[in-house]
This record gives sequence, structure tokens and C-alpha cells, in this order.
Amino acid sequence: MTEQQTAATHRVVLNDEEQYSIWWLDRDLPAGWRAEGTTGTREECLAHIDTVWTDMRPASLRRRMAAAEQAA
Repeated sequence: MTEQQTAATHRVVLNDEEQYSIWWLDRDLPAGWRAEGTTGTREECLAHIDTVWTDMRPASLRRRMAAAEQAA
């Protein structure tokens, strides 16, 4: 890994389905994504995502499954 890659600063981003990713801090966010609040190196951001993203199912699927459980 080069020095430039190590020094690059990223942010954790989140979409409407509560799915996580990382994005460069100095670039505009892609459509449909918002900053989650965590910034750091690529590795730090990925480590944060590993900690907080414990349910990989999209939010819409989790809501549908919860509604189906309550209806049963």
C-alpha cells in the first residue's frame, strides 16, 4: 500500500435501505447515500462498518419480515 493510499481519508455512508459503504471524504456523495458520521482511513471506516452493520438485510426486507411476524 502506498503512502497516498494510507493517508486517504474516507467517510462511512449509508443509503435508505440502511446499507453501509465507504466514500472518499473530498468527493461529493453519490445519489441516494448520506454521511453516517464516521470518518478516518479506509481501514478504520471498514472496521467501524464491521462493528455496526450486524444485520445485512435491507431495511425494507426487515420491515416486511417484522410485519409478517406480527400478522401471524
